[in-house]
Amino acid sequence: MQQFRVSLSALTLGLTAVGLTAPAFADTLKKPALDQFAAAWQGGKTPSSFNAFLAQAEKADPTLKPAVAAYRKKATLAGDDLTNIGRLLGLYNRLHNQKAVIASLGTMVALPTARNVQIPPHENPAIVDFGKLVEKMAKDFGLAYRNVDNRIFEVSLKGKGSEEFGILTHSDVVPAVLSEWVLDDGTTLDPFTMKRVGDRLYGRGTIDDKGSIAAVLYAMKTVKESGIPIQRTMRLMIETTEETGGDAMEYYRGKTKLPEYNIVLDSGYPAVVAEKGAGSLSVFFPAEKTDGNVTAITDMGAAAAVNAISQTATATLKGGDLAAVQAKLEAAKSGFLQKYEPQGKFAIAITRGTDGIDIKVTGTSAHGSEPQNGVNPLPRLGLFLQESGVALADNQFLKAVKYIDTLYGTGYLGEKMGVGYKDDFMGPLTFSPNLIRTGADGRLVMAVNTRMPRGRTPEELKAQVEAKINEWAAENKAKVEIKYDQGNWMARDPSGQWLSTLLNIYGDTTGLEAKPVSAAGATTAKQMPNAISFGPGMPGKKYTGHNAKEYKEVPDLDADLQMFTEMLVRIGNLQQMR
Repeated sequence: MQQFRVSLSALTLGLTAVGLTAPAFADTLKKPALDQFAAAWQGGKTPSSFNAFLAQAEKADPTLKPAVAAYRKKATLAGDDLTNIGRLLGLYNRLHNQKAVIASLGTMVALPTARNVQIPPHENPAIVDFGKLVEKMAKDFGLAYRNVDNRIFEVSLKGKGSEEFGILTHSDVVPAVLSEWVLDDGTTLDPFTMKRVGDRLYGRGTIDDKGSIAAVLYAMKTVKESGIPIQRTMRLMIETTEETGGDAMEYYRGKTKLPEYNIVLDSGYPAVVAEKGAGSLSVFFPAEKTDGNVTAITDMGAAAAVNAISQTATATLKGGDLAAVQAKLEAAKSGFLQKYEPQGKFAIAITRGTDGIDIKVTGTSAHGSEPQNGVNPLPRLGLFLQESGVALADNQFLKAVKYIDTLYGTGYLGEKMGVGYKDDFMGPLTFSPNLIRTGADGRLVMAVNTRMPRGRTPEELKAQVEAKINEWAAENKAKVEIKYDQGNWMARDPSGQWLSTLLNIYGDTTGLEAKPVSAAGATTAKQMPNAISFGPGMPGKKYTGHNAKEYKEVPDLDADLQMFTEMLVRIGNLQQMR
């Protein structure tokens, strides 16, 4: 394809003054042409209707005239004509509705849909209100809506035939640690009030997964308003418990026949066909009394959820000669940082209070499935406490510190436990010790996020891990209780037109390599027949879901709008999926 060129001389960006030269290409529109179209209208007034948009497009590119004419005649579109009209509709949606999508995303973020352990998710007022918001949007957009007992919110773009294609997202989010939502310049953020800074939309759920919900709802609206006929119904299913086990989807599966083919908008591009098995490994330490004359760890905290690497980890020391303890900690700090910072930059703050010493280690937050993208503060805190030279009372906190250091350390590949392995396509096993806190029953829980690739069964891995922990507990005279829930990995082979169509949409829109990939993150694709993931994470960029200061980039939201719209048009009109 030759380069699409735009004449910018005397360009006023109005409806009647878009001065575009005719491109020379014989196949479908691709990234250079789409970028030039977008640049021509950037900052100006976008045509008020898709028809007006097409009028400008066919002036710029006469080769589009047959496709535009067929669309206006309401003829059946196929081949390159269907692709080009779908692609132009996606671009129109991106330009015409971007502000409305961002506003809707802000409204969604303002609903704190993290799980409240005191009430079932389907009774959570934030979840219920989210369903009402989706219902209003669906009705305003002319789409069918169904609320399945506040477990799944369903929106459908009806097709002519009886087939349905499933699109799955989720409305629930992980909790947020408010103190960690501070930008480098000192700006304090509220995780449940979306704030735009440059091209970043900060807020809990902006990328995981409310951005996908807003984008696909506006894609459905745009296709509905365009009048382009689709043969199969596109059913959007918004899950409400994805972050905490997916029991809402299990409930839904018992109530509703699922579409035969599905995509999940909750992972990454180009198309995720394999996922590691997500697991949560919790070890409980019973409370132990200590002599107040000996310095003891009396509290520790890190992470609000096991599937998130926190930005900070804290410990409180009380008892004994606190002045001497503080002096030892301060003396050890610089050497410790020098020794371990080559593994990842982190900071240590030591604060003396009236009756104790608070230690805070600040690292880099990350999604629990991607420990390589973070600097986990929790194992570094434990290691510092041990290497500082401070004599500490032997209680549940010290035992947990020794447990983390002995079996995990600052690594995350299961190497210290001796259980590490990897799959050539899916990557390595990861064990990330993320969460520590005292529960309501007084016991200390230390939780590890696990991601298991192909190569072992959950039962095999559990047996190996539990044996290692029990061996450590016996050697250290520690009474522990182990709770290990390990999900299985997923590998799909979704050959056929639907996969090649998704890859074509991604490749032509972004200009990037388009091939099936694997992901460490686990989604509800495992609970759906013939399901793979399509977005929203962009290759080469850190995925900020579950992070402190989670954000969605506006250019990536634009790409979602464009690709989701084209996907509805083209998947909705495939003659056959395989």
